[in-house]
Amino acid sequence: MIDSPPATFDVVVIGAGAAGMMAAATAGARGRRVLLVDHYRELGEKIRISGGGRCNFTNLHATWRDYLSANPDFCRSALARYTPRHFVALVEKHGIAYHEKTLGQLFCDGSAVQVIDMLRAECDAGGVRWRRPCEVGAVDRIEGGFRVATGEGPVDCASLIVATGGLTVPKIGATPFAYRLAEQFGLAVVTPKPALVPLSLDGADLALYGELAGASIEVEASCRGGRFRESLLFTHRGLSGPAILQASSYWQSGPASDPILVNLLPGERARDWLEARRREKAMPAALLAERWPKRFADTWCAAHGLVKPLAELPSKTLESAAKALGAWAIHPSGTLGWNKAEVTLGGVDTRGLSSKTMQALAVPGLYFVGEAVDVTGHLGGFNFQWAWASGHAAGEAA
Repeated sequence: MIDSPPATFDVVVIGAGAAGMMAAATAGARGRRVLLVDHYRELGEKIRISGGGRCNFTNLHATWRDYLSANPDFCRSALARYTPRHFVALVEKHGIAYHEKTLGQLFCDGSAVQVIDMLRAECDAGGVRWRRPCEVGAVDRIEGGFRVATGEGPVDCASLIVATGGLTVPKIGATPFAYRLAEQFGLAVVTPKPALVPLSLDGADLALYGELAGASIEVEASCRGGRFRESLLFTHRGLSGPAILQASSYWQSGPASDPILVNLLPGERARDWLEARRREKAMPAALLAERWPKRFADTWCAAHGLVKPLAELPSKTLESAAKALGAWAIHPSGTLGWNKAEVTLGGVDTRGLSSKTMQALAVPGLYFVGEAVDVTGHLGGFNFQWAWASGHAAGEAA
């Protein structure tokens, strides 16, 4: 049996998620012959499950400051050239109704499937060819480009865009493909870690606060320069909620790790708040229950020795309580891992990529986009905006 010759395309995109479909559609619109390959049976599955099924597809306020990276300035160029307004215009072109929830977060009124269908339609309009589900094997350098082995036969291309994501939610197809390929071609990889992920407690902390599962309070959580005023949610295994998910991207595990500091009275000076209520004969837990769920107020006050009426507490105890209210130090035992994380922190080191095109500086024609690279956004539509911006940058250049 004689093997058939490789199919030939201008651009091959590996990974049909948010960044991959954006890159393929953008390249196709330029008249490039594009093949989009993905090993997973469902198209855009991370889009489908995002935002409670409604896809928080961007954030109106996204800037480079909303992203973490070992190379913080890298994302500026792509984000400046493809902004949230550009993506909103695409959504409106396809007649998708949407709304702003809070803090610039935009969601579909209907279903996240509308965003998937929109991207598929944009790819089809650009003449993009599809191979899915289709496994991808070896990638080799050849004269004038690359040869990609796939389950449907080899493919040659001048430009290869890798959009295979990070390690989050392995049950829907996440793999370390991008990292292995980067290392094959001599690019460094910043060690991937789960981000925007619930945190676990153990020992006495879990015994004390695990019983509060379902209770939620507004706090200001901070860790290593990140500061977020949103809700904290107690779970059976530890802590979650937007404030904790945000802080988790900054927290580092290990015996010498910094705690997460939680201001339990955001917008107040805790010492002044306590002094103003000191003349009252109420128990501290009763006063704090005006702002917190009662069961958390009871548990927290008992744990901090606030078991007498506020008026009877000595000044030293009051001072200690004020410090704890303003900066409650939480020491997580770890995270809940890749299946519970929303994004990957780390990835292909951007110091080896062009910030304008996403192309590997030492490997002409090879591009990395989206979650595969070391650019991680805050919670609230920022990571999708990076997918659109980086995918568009590569699609314009490949």
